[in-house]
Amino acid sequence: MAEPASSTPRTPRGRGRAAGVIASTAVCQAALMVGLGLLLTGPAATVWPLTAEDEIADSLESARTGTLDTVSLVVSEAGNTTTVVVGTLLSCLVLLLVPRLPRWRDALFLAVAVSLQSLVFLVITEAVDRNRPDVERLDASPPTSSYTSGHTGAATALYAGLAVLVLQRTKGPWRKAVAALLLLLPVLVGIARMYRGMHHPTDVVGGLLNGGLSLLIVGRALLAGPHVPGVAPAAGAADEEPARGVPTGRTTVVFNPTVTDEAARAALRRILEDHGHHGADFVPTTADDPGEGQTAHAVRGGASLVVVCGGDGTIRAAAEALAGTGVPLAVVPCGTGNLLARNLGLPVKPAEALSVALRGAPHRIDLGRIEGDGLAPAHFTVMSGAGLDAVMLESTSDRAKALMGWPAYAVAGLKELRAPRMRLTVGIDGARPLRRTARMVLIANTGKVQGGATLVPAARPDDGLLDLMILDPRGPAGWLAAVASLARRGPEGGTGRAGGSRSVEYFTFRRADIRFDAPQHRELDGDPVSPGRRLTVQVRPGALTVLMPVRGE
Repeated sequence: MAEPASSTPRTPRGRGRAAGVIASTAVCQAALMVGLGLLLTGPAATVWPLTAEDEIADSLESARTGTLDTVSLVVSEAGNTTTVVVGTLLSCLVLLLVPRLPRWRDALFLAVAVSLQSLVFLVITEAVDRNRPDVERLDASPPTSSYTSGHTGAATALYAGLAVLVLQRTKGPWRKAVAALLLLLPVLVGIARMYRGMHHPTDVVGGLLNGGLSLLIVGRALLAGPHVPGVAPAAGAADEEPARGVPTGRTTVVFNPTVTDEAARAALRRILEDHGHHGADFVPTTADDPGEGQTAHAVRGGASLVVVCGGDGTIRAAAEALAGTGVPLAVVPCGTGNLLARNLGLPVKPAEALSVALRGAPHRIDLGRIEGDGLAPAHFTVMSGAGLDAVMLESTSDRAKALMGWPAYAVAGLKELRAPRMRLTVGIDGARPLRRTARMVLIANTGKVQGGATLVPAARPDDGLLDLMILDPRGPAGWLAAVASLARRGPEGGTGRAGGSRSVEYFTFRRADIRFDAPQHRELDGDPVSPGRRLTVQVRPGALTVLMPVRGE
Protein backbone atom coordinates (compact mmCIF):
# COMPACT_ATOMS: atom_id res chain seq x y z
CA MET A 1 0.00 0.00 0.00
CA ALA A 2 2.82 3.28 -1.32
CA GLU A 3 1.31 6.88 0.90
CA PRO A 4 3.59 9.83 1.57
CA ALA A 5 5.25 11.33 5.09
CA SER A 6 2.17 12.68 6.68
CA SER A 7 -0.97 13.09 4.64
CA THR A 8 -3.30 16.01 4.59
CA PRO A 9 -5.81 16.00 7.46
CA ARG A 10 -9.28 14.89 6.60
CA THR A 11 -12.19 17.25 6.88
CA PRO A 12 -14.99 16.29 9.30
CA ARG A 13 -16.93 14.98 6.31
CA GLY A 14 -13.93 12.90 5.21
CA ARG A 15 -13.38 11.55 8.72
CA GLY A 16 -17.04 10.69 9.01
CA ARG A 17 -16.96 8.80 5.73
CA ALA A 18 -13.89 6.84 6.85
CA ALA A 19 -15.50 6.02 10.19
CA GLY A 20 -18.65 4.87 8.43
CA VAL A 21 -16.70 2.61 6.09
CA ILE A 22 -14.79 1.06 9.00
CA ALA A 23 -17.93 0.55 11.10
CA SER A 24 -20.03 -0.99 8.33
CA THR A 25 -17.25 -3.26 7.10
CA ALA A 26 -16.36 -4.30 10.65
CA VAL A 27 -19.89 -5.63 11.09
CA CYS A 28 -19.31 -7.88 8.08
CA GLN A 29 -15.94 -8.90 9.50
CA ALA A 30 -17.51 -9.88 12.81
CA ALA A 31 -20.30 -11.78 11.08
CA LEU A 32 -17.78 -13.69 8.95
CA MET A 33 -15.58 -14.59 11.91
CA VAL A 34 -18.55 -15.67 14.05
CA GLY A 35 -19.96 -17.70 11.16
CA LEU A 36 -16.65 -19.53 10.72
CA GLY A 37 -16.51 -20.19 14.46
CA LEU A 38 -20.01 -21.63 14.55
CA LEU A 39 -19.10 -23.80 11.56
CA LEU A 40 -15.99 -25.10 13.35
CA THR A 41 -17.90 -25.92 16.51
CA GLY A 42 -20.98 -27.22 14.70
CA PRO A 43 -21.34 -29.04 11.38
CA ALA A 44 -17.59 -29.23 10.71
CA ALA A 45 -16.52 -30.34 14.17
CA THR A 46 -16.46 -34.02 13.21
CA VAL A 47 -14.92 -33.52 9.78
CA TRP A 48 -11.26 -34.11 9.01
CA PRO A 49 -8.90 -32.22 9.36
CA LEU A 50 -10.59 -30.72 12.43
CA THR A 51 -10.62 -34.16 14.05
CA ALA A 52 -6.83 -34.20 13.70
CA GLU A 53 -6.37 -31.06 15.77
CA ASP A 54 -6.36 -33.06 19.01
CA GLU A 55 -3.55 -35.20 17.62
CA ILE A 56 -1.55 -32.05 16.85
CA ALA A 57 -2.08 -30.80 20.40
CA ASP A 58 -0.94 -34.15 21.83
CA SER A 59 2.16 -34.13 19.60
CA LEU A 60 3.12 -30.64 20.70
CA GLU A 61 2.64 -31.59 24.33
CA SER A 62 4.92 -34.62 24.00
CA ALA A 63 7.58 -32.47 22.30
CA ARG A 64 7.90 -30.03 25.20
CA THR A 65 11.28 -29.31 26.74
CA GLY A 66 12.44 -26.81 29.31
CA THR A 67 14.16 -24.72 26.64
CA LEU A 68 11.15 -24.73 24.33
CA ASP A 69 8.89 -23.86 27.26
CA THR A 70 10.99 -20.76 27.95
CA VAL A 71 11.22 -19.74 24.30
CA SER A 72 7.49 -20.22 23.75
CA LEU A 73 6.74 -18.11 26.84
CA VAL A 74 8.83 -15.22 25.52
CA VAL A 75 7.29 -15.44 22.06
CA SER A 76 3.78 -15.78 23.45
CA GLU A 77 4.27 -12.62 25.49
CA ALA A 78 4.78 -10.69 22.25
CA GLY A 79 1.02 -11.09 21.73
CA ASN A 80 0.06 -10.43 25.36
CA THR A 81 -2.54 -7.69 25.86
CA THR A 82 -0.16 -5.54 27.88
CA THR A 83 2.64 -5.94 25.32
CA VAL A 84 0.36 -5.08 22.41
CA VAL A 85 -1.18 -2.06 24.15
CA VAL A 86 2.21 -0.67 25.19
CA GLY A 87 3.70 -1.44 21.77
CA THR A 88 0.84 0.33 20.01
CA LEU A 89 1.10 3.41 22.23
CA LEU A 90 4.87 3.65 21.80
CA SER A 91 4.62 3.17 18.03
CA CYS A 92 1.98 5.89 17.77
CA LEU A 93 4.08 8.28 19.87
CA VAL A 94 7.08 7.67 17.60
CA LEU A 95 4.98 8.29 14.49
CA LEU A 96 3.60 11.51 15.95
CA LEU A 97 6.67 12.98 17.61
CA VAL A 98 9.81 11.94 15.75
CA PRO A 99 10.79 14.41 12.99
CA ARG A 100 10.57 13.32 9.32
CA LEU A 101 8.42 10.28 10.02
CA PRO A 102 4.81 9.77 8.90
CA ARG A 103 2.30 11.41 11.17
CA TRP A 104 -1.19 11.24 12.51
CA ARG A 105 -2.80 9.13 9.78
CA ASP A 106 -0.33 6.28 10.18
CA ALA A 107 -0.65 6.43 13.97
CA LEU A 108 -4.43 6.40 13.62
CA PHE A 109 -4.24 3.46 11.20
CA LEU A 110 -2.25 1.41 13.71
CA ALA A 111 -4.35 2.34 16.75
CA VAL A 112 -7.70 1.76 15.04
CA ALA A 113 -6.59 -1.56 13.51
CA VAL A 114 -5.48 -2.93 16.89
CA SER A 115 -8.65 -1.65 18.54
CA LEU A 116 -10.91 -3.09 15.84
CA GLN A 117 -9.26 -6.49 16.13
CA SER A 118 -9.86 -6.48 19.90
CA LEU A 119 -13.48 -5.40 19.53
CA VAL A 120 -14.27 -8.10 16.98
CA PHE A 121 -12.41 -10.65 19.11
CA LEU A 122 -14.68 -9.88 22.07
CA VAL A 123 -17.76 -10.28 19.86
CA ILE A 124 -16.46 -13.65 18.62
CA THR A 125 -15.77 -15.03 22.07
CA GLU A 126 -19.26 -14.07 23.21
CA ALA A 127 -20.90 -15.75 20.23
CA VAL A 128 -18.69 -18.85 19.83
CA ASP A 129 -18.08 -21.29 22.67
CA ARG A 130 -15.12 -23.53 21.98
CA ASN A 131 -13.15 -25.49 24.54
CA ARG A 132 -9.39 -25.31 24.63
CA PRO A 133 -7.28 -28.36 23.70
CA ASP A 134 -7.51 -31.28 26.12
CA VAL A 135 -3.83 -31.12 27.15
CA GLU A 136 -1.85 -29.65 30.00
CA ARG A 137 -1.88 -25.88 29.52
CA LEU A 138 1.25 -23.94 30.41
CA ASP A 139 -0.64 -20.68 30.94
CA ALA A 140 -3.67 -19.79 33.01
CA SER A 141 -6.82 -20.12 30.91
CA PRO A 142 -8.62 -16.81 30.36
CA PRO A 143 -12.42 -16.83 30.51
CA THR A 144 -12.71 -16.33 26.76
CA SER A 145 -13.36 -19.00 24.14
CA SER A 146 -10.47 -20.85 22.52
CA TYR A 147 -11.65 -19.44 19.17
CA THR A 148 -10.06 -17.20 18.07
CA SER A 149 -6.52 -16.78 19.39
CA GLY A 150 -6.54 -13.28 20.84
CA HIS A 151 -2.76 -13.21 21.18
CA THR A 152 -2.34 -14.07 17.50
CA GLY A 153 -4.95 -11.57 16.34
CA ALA A 154 -3.49 -8.74 18.39
CA ALA A 155 0.04 -9.57 17.25
CA THR A 156 -1.13 -9.57 13.63
CA ALA A 157 -2.79 -6.17 13.95
CA LEU A 158 0.27 -4.60 15.60
CA TYR A 159 3.27 -6.21 13.93
CA ALA A 160 1.77 -6.69 10.47
CA GLY A 161 0.49 -3.11 10.69
CA LEU A 162 4.02 -1.93 11.41
CA ALA A 163 5.23 -4.02 8.46
CA VAL A 164 2.75 -2.21 6.19
CA LEU A 165 4.07 1.16 7.35
CA VAL A 166 7.69 0.08 6.92
CA LEU A 167 7.02 -1.05 3.34
CA GLN A 168 4.94 1.99 2.50
CA ARG A 169 6.79 4.80 4.24
CA THR A 170 10.46 3.90 4.16
CA LYS A 171 13.17 3.30 1.62
CA GLY A 172 16.38 1.36 1.81
CA PRO A 173 17.74 -2.15 1.38
CA TRP A 174 16.71 -3.07 4.93
CA ARG A 175 12.97 -2.38 4.63
CA LYS A 176 11.92 -5.75 3.23
CA ALA A 177 13.97 -7.65 5.81
CA VAL A 178 12.43 -5.65 8.67
CA ALA A 179 8.93 -6.12 7.24
CA ALA A 180 9.51 -9.87 6.87
CA LEU A 181 10.56 -10.16 10.53
CA LEU A 182 7.50 -8.19 11.64
CA LEU A 183 5.21 -10.40 9.54
CA LEU A 184 6.83 -13.52 10.99
CA LEU A 185 6.10 -12.49 14.58
CA PRO A 186 2.31 -13.19 14.55
CA VAL A 187 2.96 -16.66 13.07
CA LEU A 188 5.49 -17.41 15.79
CA VAL A 189 3.05 -16.18 18.43
CA GLY A 190 0.39 -18.53 17.05
CA ILE A 191 2.78 -21.50 17.10
CA ALA A 192 3.80 -20.65 20.67
CA ARG A 193 0.14 -20.52 21.75
CA MET A 194 -0.47 -23.97 20.25
CA TYR A 195 2.69 -25.34 21.86
CA ARG A 196 1.56 -24.09 25.24
CA GLY A 197 -1.77 -25.87 24.86
CA MET A 198 -3.87 -22.74 24.63
CA HIS A 199 -5.33 -23.04 21.11
CA HIS A 200 -6.20 -25.37 18.25
CA PRO A 201 -4.58 -24.67 14.86
CA THR A 202 -7.84 -23.27 13.49
CA ASP A 203 -8.00 -20.85 16.44
CA VAL A 204 -4.62 -19.50 15.41
CA VAL A 205 -5.69 -19.26 11.76
CA GLY A 206 -8.79 -17.40 12.93
CA GLY A 207 -6.61 -14.96 14.87
CA LEU A 208 -4.43 -14.32 11.85
CA LEU A 209 -7.55 -13.77 9.72
CA ASN A 210 -9.16 -11.45 12.26
CA GLY A 211 -6.04 -9.31 12.59
CA GLY A 212 -5.46 -9.29 8.84
CA LEU A 213 -9.04 -8.25 8.08
CA SER A 214 -8.79 -5.44 10.63
CA LEU A 215 -5.68 -4.11 8.89
CA LEU A 216 -7.30 -4.41 5.48
CA ILE A 217 -10.45 -2.58 6.52
CA VAL A 218 -8.72 0.25 8.34
CA GLY A 219 -5.98 0.53 5.73
CA ARG A 220 -8.48 0.86 2.90
CA ALA A 221 -10.33 3.57 4.82
CA LEU A 222 -7.34 5.59 6.04
CA LEU A 223 -4.41 4.86 3.75
CA ALA A 224 -5.80 3.95 0.34
CA GLY A 225 -6.22 6.32 -2.56
CA PRO A 226 -3.82 8.63 -4.34
CA HIS A 227 -0.96 9.91 -2.28
CA VAL A 228 -1.34 13.48 -1.07
CA PRO A 229 2.08 14.69 0.07
CA GLY A 230 2.48 16.15 3.49
CA VAL A 231 5.11 18.35 5.05
CA ALA A 232 8.74 17.58 4.36
CA PRO A 233 10.65 20.05 6.53
CA ALA A 234 13.36 22.08 4.91
CA ALA A 235 16.81 21.93 6.38
CA GLY A 236 16.84 23.80 9.66
CA ALA A 237 13.10 24.40 9.63
CA ALA A 238 10.93 23.65 12.60
CA ASP A 239 9.05 20.41 12.23
CA GLU A 240 5.57 21.79 12.58
CA GLU A 241 2.47 21.14 10.52
CA PRO A 242 1.44 24.29 8.65
CA ALA A 243 -1.87 25.75 9.64
CA ARG A 244 -4.61 25.19 7.16
CA GLY A 245 -5.69 28.19 5.19
CA VAL A 246 -4.35 30.25 2.32
CA PRO A 247 -2.97 33.75 2.92
CA THR A 248 -5.32 36.41 1.52
CA GLY A 249 -2.78 39.23 1.09
CA ARG A 250 -1.35 40.29 -2.24
CA THR A 251 -1.77 37.67 -4.98
CA THR A 252 0.16 37.47 -8.23
CA VAL A 253 -0.88 35.28 -11.14
CA VAL A 254 1.98 34.35 -13.47
CA PHE A 255 0.51 32.94 -16.69
CA ASN A 256 1.77 31.63 -20.00
CA PRO A 257 -0.23 33.63 -22.58
CA THR A 258 0.12 30.91 -25.24
CA VAL A 259 -2.01 28.50 -23.18
CA THR A 260 -4.09 30.91 -21.03
CA ASP A 261 -6.48 33.04 -23.07
CA GLU A 262 -8.61 35.96 -21.92
CA ALA A 263 -11.62 33.78 -21.08
CA ALA A 264 -9.49 31.46 -18.97
CA ARG A 265 -7.97 34.39 -17.10
CA ALA A 266 -11.41 35.83 -16.42
CA ALA A 267 -12.54 32.49 -14.97
CA LEU A 268 -9.48 32.32 -12.74
CA ARG A 269 -10.03 35.89 -11.56
CA ARG A 270 -13.62 35.04 -10.53
CA ILE A 271 -12.42 32.04 -8.54
CA LEU A 272 -9.79 34.16 -6.79
CA GLU A 273 -12.40 36.77 -5.93
CA ASP A 274 -14.74 34.10 -4.57
CA HIS A 275 -11.96 32.94 -2.22
CA GLY A 276 -11.08 36.41 -0.95
CA HIS A 277 -8.13 37.13 -3.24
CA HIS A 278 -9.18 40.52 -4.57
CA GLY A 279 -7.29 42.58 -7.11
CA ALA A 280 -4.82 39.89 -8.14
CA ASP A 281 -2.03 40.99 -10.48
CA PHE A 282 -1.90 38.97 -13.73
CA VAL A 283 1.63 38.94 -15.18
CA PRO A 284 2.42 37.16 -18.49
CA THR A 285 5.55 35.14 -19.16
CA THR A 286 7.69 35.92 -22.18
CA ALA A 287 9.93 34.04 -24.55
CA ASP A 288 12.95 35.50 -22.75
CA ASP A 289 11.60 34.89 -19.24
CA PRO A 290 9.31 31.86 -18.82
CA GLY A 291 8.30 32.76 -15.26
CA GLU A 292 11.28 33.05 -12.94
CA GLY A 293 11.74 36.81 -13.20
CA GLN A 294 8.03 37.56 -12.87
CA THR A 295 7.78 35.34 -9.79
CA ALA A 296 10.89 36.82 -8.18
CA HIS A 297 9.50 40.33 -8.74
CA ALA A 298 6.20 39.30 -7.13
CA VAL A 299 8.00 37.92 -4.06
CA ARG A 300 10.08 41.07 -3.71
CA GLY A 301 6.87 43.07 -3.97
CA GLY A 302 5.35 41.27 -0.97
CA ALA A 303 3.13 38.70 -2.65
CA SER A 304 1.68 36.23 -0.15
CA LEU A 305 0.49 33.84 -2.88
CA VAL A 306 1.76 33.13 -6.38
CA VAL A 307 -0.56 31.38 -8.83
CA VAL A 308 1.17 29.87 -11.86
CA CYS A 309 -0.84 29.03 -14.99
CA GLY A 310 1.15 27.02 -17.52
CA GLY A 311 2.87 23.74 -18.14
CA ASP A 312 5.53 22.04 -16.06
CA GLY A 313 8.21 24.25 -17.61
CA THR A 314 6.47 27.43 -16.46
CA ILE A 315 5.93 25.97 -13.01
CA ARG A 316 9.58 24.93 -12.81
CA ALA A 317 10.67 28.47 -13.69
CA ALA A 318 8.46 29.90 -10.95
CA ALA A 319 9.76 27.32 -8.48
CA GLU A 320 13.29 28.64 -9.08
CA ALA A 321 12.21 31.98 -7.60
CA LEU A 322 10.00 30.50 -4.86
CA ALA A 323 12.50 27.93 -3.54
CA GLY A 324 13.18 28.53 0.12
CA THR A 325 10.94 31.62 0.38
CA GLY A 326 7.94 29.95 2.04
CA VAL A 327 5.59 31.86 -0.28
CA PRO A 328 2.96 29.30 -1.37
CA LEU A 329 2.49 28.30 -4.99
CA ALA A 330 -0.91 27.45 -6.47
CA VAL A 331 -0.46 25.19 -9.50
CA VAL A 332 -2.92 25.76 -12.35
CA PRO A 333 -2.18 23.16 -15.05
CA CYS A 334 -2.44 24.55 -18.57
CA GLY A 335 0.25 22.58 -20.38
CA THR A 336 0.50 19.24 -22.15
CA GLY A 337 1.85 16.95 -19.44
CA ASN A 338 0.87 18.77 -16.22
CA LEU A 339 2.82 16.19 -14.26
CA LEU A 340 3.25 18.16 -11.05
CA ALA A 341 -0.49 18.78 -10.82
CA ARG A 342 -1.21 15.08 -11.42
CA ASN A 343 1.26 14.00 -8.76
CA LEU A 344 -0.13 16.46 -6.22
CA GLY A 345 -3.67 15.17 -6.71
CA LEU A 346 -4.98 18.32 -8.39
CA PRO A 347 -7.58 18.26 -11.18
CA VAL A 348 -6.14 18.86 -14.64
CA LYS A 349 -8.80 21.40 -15.57
CA PRO A 350 -7.38 24.86 -14.71
CA ALA A 351 -10.40 26.38 -12.99
CA GLU A 352 -11.07 23.24 -10.94
CA ALA A 353 -7.41 22.98 -9.94
CA LEU A 354 -7.32 26.56 -8.67
CA SER A 355 -10.57 26.16 -6.75
CA VAL A 356 -9.34 22.94 -5.10
CA ALA A 357 -5.96 24.47 -4.25
CA LEU A 358 -7.49 27.57 -2.65
CA ARG A 359 -9.63 25.32 -0.44
CA GLY A 360 -6.53 23.41 0.59
CA ALA A 361 -3.48 24.03 2.73
CA PRO A 362 0.17 24.93 2.20
CA HIS A 363 2.61 22.00 2.25
CA ARG A 364 6.32 21.79 1.65
CA ILE A 365 7.63 19.47 -1.06
CA ASP A 366 11.15 18.68 -2.21
CA LEU A 367 12.97 20.09 -5.20
CA GLY A 368 15.78 18.55 -7.19
CA ARG A 369 18.84 20.71 -7.86
CA ILE A 370 20.73 19.76 -11.01
CA GLU A 371 23.78 21.04 -12.87
CA GLY A 372 26.26 19.80 -15.45
CA ASP A 373 28.56 20.73 -18.28
CA GLY A 374 26.80 23.43 -20.22
CA LEU A 375 23.91 23.34 -17.73
CA ALA A 376 23.79 26.06 -15.07
CA PRO A 377 22.46 25.05 -11.62
CA ALA A 378 18.68 24.77 -11.78
CA HIS A 379 15.78 23.19 -9.90
CA PHE A 380 13.19 20.72 -11.10
CA THR A 381 9.90 19.75 -9.51
CA VAL A 382 9.00 16.50 -11.31
CA MET A 383 11.60 14.64 -13.39
CA SER A 384 14.81 15.21 -15.28
CA GLY A 385 16.92 12.86 -17.30
CA ALA A 386 18.95 11.92 -20.33
CA GLY A 387 18.57 9.60 -23.27
CA LEU A 388 15.27 8.34 -24.66
CA ASP A 389 12.97 10.71 -22.76
CA ALA A 390 14.98 13.78 -23.75
CA VAL A 391 15.12 12.73 -27.42
CA MET A 392 11.38 12.02 -27.32
CA LEU A 393 10.67 15.51 -25.97
CA GLU A 394 12.86 17.13 -28.61
CA SER A 395 11.16 15.11 -31.37
CA THR A 396 7.62 16.13 -30.42
CA SER A 397 6.46 19.18 -32.34
CA ASP A 398 4.25 21.88 -30.88
CA ARG A 399 1.66 21.09 -33.56
CA ALA A 400 1.56 17.42 -32.54
CA LYS A 401 1.13 18.38 -28.89
CA ALA A 402 -1.68 20.79 -29.80
CA LEU A 403 -3.48 18.13 -31.88
CA MET A 404 -2.91 15.04 -29.74
CA GLY A 405 -2.00 16.24 -26.24
CA TRP A 406 0.36 14.05 -24.20
CA PRO A 407 -0.04 10.95 -26.49
CA ALA A 408 2.11 12.89 -28.97
CA TYR A 409 5.08 12.13 -26.71
CA ALA A 410 4.39 8.40 -26.90
CA VAL A 411 4.18 8.51 -30.69
CA ALA A 412 7.52 10.33 -30.86
CA GLY A 413 9.03 7.86 -28.41
CA LEU A 414 8.20 4.90 -30.63
CA LYS A 415 10.42 6.36 -33.33
CA GLU A 416 13.38 6.49 -30.96
CA LEU A 417 13.30 2.96 -29.53
CA ARG A 418 16.15 1.83 -31.77
CA ALA A 419 18.45 4.67 -30.71
CA PRO A 420 21.88 3.47 -29.48
CA ARG A 421 22.22 2.88 -25.76
CA MET A 422 24.36 5.06 -23.52
CA ARG A 423 27.36 4.08 -21.41
CA LEU A 424 27.58 5.79 -18.07
CA THR A 425 29.02 5.83 -14.56
CA VAL A 426 26.76 6.53 -11.58
CA GLY A 427 27.94 7.59 -8.13
CA ILE A 428 25.25 7.56 -5.45
CA ASP A 429 25.71 9.28 -2.06
CA GLY A 430 29.45 8.75 -2.10
CA ALA A 431 29.27 5.01 -2.71
CA ARG A 432 31.50 3.17 -5.17
CA PRO A 433 30.56 4.24 -8.73
CA LEU A 434 28.51 1.84 -10.86
CA ARG A 435 29.06 1.18 -14.57
CA ARG A 436 25.90 0.79 -16.65
CA THR A 437 24.49 0.91 -20.14
CA ALA A 438 21.07 2.45 -20.61
CA ARG A 439 18.43 3.64 -23.03
CA MET A 440 17.23 6.21 -20.53
CA VAL A 441 18.30 7.67 -17.21
CA LEU A 442 15.50 9.33 -15.27
CA ILE A 443 15.82 11.31 -12.03
CA ALA A 444 12.45 11.59 -10.32
CA ASN A 445 10.99 13.69 -7.54
CA THR A 446 7.52 12.31 -8.37
CA GLY A 447 6.50 8.98 -9.87
CA LYS A 448 3.45 9.43 -12.09
CA VAL A 449 3.58 10.28 -15.77
CA GLN A 450 0.92 10.96 -18.40
CA GLY A 451 -2.05 8.65 -18.59
CA GLY A 452 -1.93 7.91 -14.87
CA ALA A 453 0.95 5.43 -15.26
CA THR A 454 3.44 5.13 -12.41
CA LEU A 455 6.92 5.06 -13.91
CA VAL A 456 8.93 5.43 -10.70
CA PRO A 457 6.80 3.78 -8.01
CA ALA A 458 8.78 4.84 -4.93
CA ALA A 459 9.20 8.50 -5.87
CA ARG A 460 7.40 10.85 -3.50
CA PRO A 461 7.77 14.62 -3.51
CA ASP A 462 7.99 15.00 0.27
CA ASP A 463 10.32 12.22 1.46
CA GLY A 464 13.59 14.15 1.34
CA LEU A 465 14.95 11.83 -1.37
CA LEU A 466 15.18 11.58 -5.14
CA ASP A 467 14.85 8.40 -7.20
CA LEU A 468 16.97 7.23 -10.10
CA MET A 469 15.61 4.91 -12.78
CA ILE A 470 17.97 3.27 -15.27
CA LEU A 471 16.12 1.72 -18.21
CA ASP A 472 18.13 -0.70 -20.35
CA PRO A 473 15.96 -3.22 -22.23
CA ARG A 474 17.57 -5.25 -25.02
CA GLY A 475 15.37 -6.22 -27.94
CA PRO A 476 11.63 -6.97 -27.88
CA ALA A 477 12.03 -9.47 -25.05
CA GLY A 478 13.88 -6.86 -23.02
CA TRP A 479 11.12 -4.32 -23.50
CA LEU A 480 8.53 -6.88 -22.43
CA ALA A 481 10.65 -7.68 -19.36
CA ALA A 482 10.88 -3.96 -18.56
CA VAL A 483 7.10 -3.55 -18.76
CA ALA A 484 6.57 -6.65 -16.60
CA SER A 485 9.13 -5.40 -14.09
CA LEU A 486 7.34 -2.06 -13.81
CA ALA A 487 4.02 -3.83 -13.31
CA ARG A 488 5.42 -6.12 -10.60
CA ARG A 489 6.85 -3.36 -8.47
CA GLY A 490 3.50 -1.94 -7.48
CA PRO A 491 3.13 1.29 -5.48
CA GLU A 492 5.76 0.63 -2.84
CA GLY A 493 8.79 0.99 -5.08
CA GLY A 494 12.14 0.23 -3.53
CA THR A 495 15.86 0.44 -3.95
CA GLY A 496 18.21 -1.44 -6.21
CA ARG A 497 17.51 -3.79 -9.07
CA ALA A 498 13.90 -4.32 -10.12
CA GLY A 499 12.61 -7.84 -10.47
CA GLY A 500 16.07 -9.41 -10.72
CA SER A 501 16.44 -7.90 -14.21
CA ARG A 502 18.85 -5.36 -15.62
CA SER A 503 16.05 -4.04 -17.83
CA VAL A 504 14.94 -1.63 -15.09
CA GLU A 505 16.86 -0.57 -12.00
CA TYR A 506 15.89 1.88 -9.26
CA PHE A 507 17.97 3.69 -6.67
CA THR A 508 17.11 6.31 -4.06
CA PHE A 509 19.59 9.02 -3.16
CA ARG A 510 20.29 12.45 -1.79
CA ARG A 511 23.12 13.21 -4.20
CA ALA A 512 24.10 11.49 -7.44
CA ASP A 513 26.86 12.11 -9.96
CA ILE A 514 26.18 10.75 -13.46
CA ARG A 515 28.85 10.78 -16.17
CA PHE A 516 28.21 9.64 -19.74
CA ASP A 517 30.92 8.36 -22.05
CA ALA A 518 29.55 10.56 -24.84
CA PRO A 519 27.34 13.71 -24.88
CA GLN A 520 23.66 12.88 -24.37
CA HIS A 521 20.36 14.66 -24.91
CA ARG A 522 19.06 15.98 -21.57
CA GLU A 523 15.78 17.39 -20.27
CA LEU A 524 14.52 19.30 -17.27
CA ASP A 525 10.86 18.94 -16.26
CA GLY A 526 9.90 18.22 -19.86
CA ASP A 527 12.02 20.96 -21.42
CA PRO A 528 15.03 19.91 -23.54
CA VAL A 529 18.32 21.46 -22.46
CA SER A 530 21.78 21.42 -24.04
CA PRO A 531 23.38 17.99 -24.53
CA GLY A 532 26.24 17.07 -22.24
CA ARG A 533 28.27 14.35 -20.53
CA ARG A 534 27.65 15.11 -16.86
CA LEU A 535 24.77 15.58 -14.41
CA THR A 536 25.11 16.28 -10.69
CA VAL A 537 21.85 16.09 -8.79
CA GLN A 538 20.92 16.58 -5.16
CA VAL A 539 17.67 16.95 -3.25
CA ARG A 540 16.52 20.11 -1.49
CA PRO A 541 14.07 18.77 1.11
CA GLY A 542 10.92 20.83 1.62
CA ALA A 543 12.22 23.75 -0.47
CA LEU A 544 8.93 24.56 -2.21
CA THR A 545 5.60 25.38 -0.55
CA VAL A 546 2.55 24.42 -2.61
CA LEU A 547 -1.19 24.54 -2.00
CA MET A 548 -2.46 21.00 -1.64
CA PRO A 549 -6.02 19.65 -1.83
CA VAL A 550 -7.49 18.30 1.37
CA ARG A 551 -8.53 14.66 1.14
CA GLY A 552 -12.15 13.88 1.87
CA GLU A 553 -13.54 17.03 0.30
